Amino acid sequence: MKLFITGIGTDVGKTIASAIITESLKADYWKPIQAGDLDNSDTHKVKRYVSNNKSMFFKNSYALKTPASPHYAATIDNIVVDLKKIVEPVTQNHLVVEGAGGLFVPLNAEDCVIDLIQPDYKVIVVSRHYLGSINHTLLTIEALQNRNIKIAGIVFNGNENKATESIILSKTGINFIGRIEDEPYFDKNVVSEYAALFQEKLLKL
Repeated sequence: MKLFITGIGTDVGKTIASAIITESLKADYWKPIQAGDLDNSDTHKVKRYVSNNKSMFFKNSYALKTPASPHYAATIDNIVVDLKKIVEPVTQNHLVVEGAGGLFVPLNAEDCVIDLIQPDYKVIVVSRHYLGSINHTLLTIEALQNRNIKIAGIVFNGNENKATESIILSKTGINFIGRIEDEPYFDKNVVSEYAALFQEKLLKL
């Protein structure tokens, strides 16, 4: 199984969700494009949060120096992101693929993050509660549906908001995988607890 983790925007919790899903499935993890924070990248973070000894962590296809949209970060690095050079790692294990920002974050003049999603991927949408998040979540789901991309489900990040969650679930019929509460901190133990909570639903995807 190959799961692509996308968010309704930037800083909505894709990386912690990716860590939980990676730990739950004892999956391998790959972030094709990292922009900025190369010494403490999302791959570094997921690796710190995961406690099983089966998961493998694959190298970024592009590691860009500037914390910005990949198309702009690549320009600063004097390169152009080429989708043909983003080659999925070979593994017999489950694979968790983490996107960068939201679906329409540009990678170059033509391509966006959504163009990284392969036909055999199932997408998990990470939605964080804030004013406007319902609109951003529904737009994200509709964009995936318009391209006939299979949506595996949604993870809500943040303390329960019944009004927000119920309208998103009722309007979309999307599979609810779980919620990540506003924890005071995350470490291997906390991630392991969420991994156990999510596991049953993840294994059914």
